[in-house]
Amino acid sequence: MADAARTERGSGRSSIGAFLPRTFIGWLGVFFVGLLVFALGAKLVTDPAEFFNVAFIGLTNGAVYALVALGYTLVYGILQLINFAHGDVFALGGLVASSVIISWFGLGAGSSTAQTALGIAVALVVAVIFASTLNTGIELVAYRRLRNAPRLAPLITAVGMSFILQDVGLIRYGVEFQTTEKLIPNRDAFTIGGVHFPWDKCGVLLLTIPVLIALTWLVRSTKQGKAMRATSQDMDAAAMMGINVNRTISFTFALAGGLAGAGGLLYFLHFTSIRYDTGFQIGLIAFTAAVLGGIGNLAGAVLGALMIGLIEQFNEGLELYFPGSDWTRSLVFGILIATLVFRPEGLLGERTPEGA
Repeated sequence: MADAARTERGSGRSSIGAFLPRTFIGWLGVFFVGLLVFALGAKLVTDPAEFFNVAFIGLTNGAVYALVALGYTLVYGILQLINFAHGDVFALGGLVASSVIISWFGLGAGSSTAQTALGIAVALVVAVIFASTLNTGIELVAYRRLRNAPRLAPLITAVGMSFILQDVGLIRYGVEFQTTEKLIPNRDAFTIGGVHFPWDKCGVLLLTIPVLIALTWLVRSTKQGKAMRATSQDMDAAAMMGINVNRTISFTFALAGGLAGAGGLLYFLHFTSIRYDTGFQIGLIAFTAAVLGGIGNLAGAVLGALMIGLIEQFNEGLELYFPGSDWTRSLVFGILIATLVFRPEGLLGERTPEGA
């Protein structure tokens, strides 16, 4: 009885000791978030045009990140695998798209609207097919035989595939950036209250938003989407119900690769340059977005990507008390760490029982 009482008192002290630091850290986090909201609100009041212009750029960049983040979250949702080669599939897709635009069509500032539209459309189709085929091949060659292996084995394999794809891009395209002129006009599509919406950024959103809507519809409403969801929950049960698990997983990798290819093209059009190792940085940002939003959750991946795009632009584009562009990555990962400390499953992720 005495031992039980001592144990109870000890557990009480430990629980109180754990509670107080977490409460202090929580209030500290709320304080800094409040300062951030106050600073952004002050900028919104004093210069709304600049605020919304910067926010629009952030949303555009976030839309590009979202296409890549969705590929990460699709594969993780069905295989519990972090496909570190996904960013390099994105880069190779963008490089192939640049070849179509530069070498096949020779597009530049003097190209006609019809020729530019045709070249971009062909580049999109080629990039999506190439990246889908590449990603499916990676799954077949590198990951399929490791499904029942310890999780470290496919993880190391994914890192190895990332280096292999980078070397392929280096051998084929060299160390120089593939560059182009602005192909989408930079003039304003429309202006609302002093906020400018140029065609080059509207074009990215006009291409990205339908893709995101179609993906959500595919996963939630189609037979193939239901097979994907069933496979992600229990492969063995899905196979007993007549679902071809291998084909479903291959389709998921093809879909994720297609999104990466489309993202590579949009990145090239938006930033006008891409290189063999661009996928490492963008893949890291997109993976961070997927984790921040709740990896395995489609809406969470999009939310995380848009948040990171906004954080980057607010830090670099607004004259506030932010640390500056040199600290952008530190700021993004600091927010990620702070979020995961209090919500390990991410913003929209579902809390699962320990060991489930």
